[in-house]
Amino acid sequence: MRERTLVGLFVLIAGGLLFGTMLVVSGGMGTSTVSHRAYFKFAGGVQPGAPVRYGGLTVGKVERVRIDPGNSTRIEIQLAVDRDAPVKTDSVAKISALGPLTDNYIEVSTGTQGAALAPPGSVLPSAEAFGLPQLGDAAQALMPDVQKALATLNHNLDDLQVTIARANDLLNDRNRASIGSSLNNIDRLVADARPKVTESLNNLNGLLDDARPKVSTTLTNVRELTAKLSPLLDDVKTTTARANDTLAHVDSTLVDNRPDIRASVIGLRDTLTKSTALLDQLNQTLDQNSANIDELLDNIRMSTENLRSLTETLKQAPASLIRGMKVTERKPGDVRQ
Repeated sequence: MRERTLVGLFVLIAGGLLFGTMLVVSGGMGTSTVSHRAYFKFAGGVQPGAPVRYGGLTVGKVERVRIDPGNSTRIEIQLAVDRDAPVKTDSVAKISALGPLTDNYIEVSTGTQGAALAPPGSVLPSAEAFGLPQLGDAAQALMPDVQKALATLNHNLDDLQVTIARANDLLNDRNRASIGSSLNNIDRLVADARPKVTESLNNLNGLLDDARPKVSTTLTNVRELTAKLSPLLDDVKTTTARANDTLAHVDSTLVDNRPDIRASVIGLRDTLTKSTALLDQLNQTLDQNSANIDELLDNIRMSTENLRSLTETLKQAPASLIRGMKVTERKPGDVRQ
């Protein structure tokens, strides 16, 4: 009887030790945990029991993986995280792996320093993992754009080939020969016209040389005449003023019984007034024409200098009338390369 009691007691102690060991191994007697949830479009092969890491440290495990009952387009993953793990409201859960040959796990970011702790049962923000399947989907989505770009490139290459063919056809041997012949004809035309142009310019230069002294002499005479008329007009104006004063005195001395003399004096006064106005207009006209004459002299002088410069230029390069100033001089019969 005693032996049976001892055996039963040993069995109970061994069973208790085994149960305690199992609880320790499974974490049931460890630190208490809190649950959180995260939602993903792609679970990435995460199964219940997969580790949950916080900043790379294991802080829990995956409790459950299932399709979200409220939204069949996403996967709900329930996490059991140690209560001491400082999971924050801005911590982000994402599916990650330590290496290419290891199983996936849930990585929870550390969040920011000032963020509050996430309450138990809260939903953590998630970030989708970008693996080979997502890379293939992205490449597949880009295929229409790539095909369209290739089609556009082929069309542009066809247009470029057509343009090159047209350019080659335009610059064939026959057209190049025609262009060379046209340039040669232009050179011969310029060579034939050069003596005539030179002769015409010489005649124009001689005409200007002959006319320049006459124009200068005429303008000098006009200027001298203007200078002589100015004092004469001043004297006439002074004489008119004196005559007007004299007539005023005579008028004051006339008596009312001589109306004929008074009418004559009034007529003479009107005549002197009109003469004074006419002299003022003549003086003003001379002043204005004096300035115009000076400007005319300057314009004629500048025109003469410009014509002389043009004459010298055309003497040196008569072909510039047709080809411009910056074209290289060529001899008759040369072919432009």
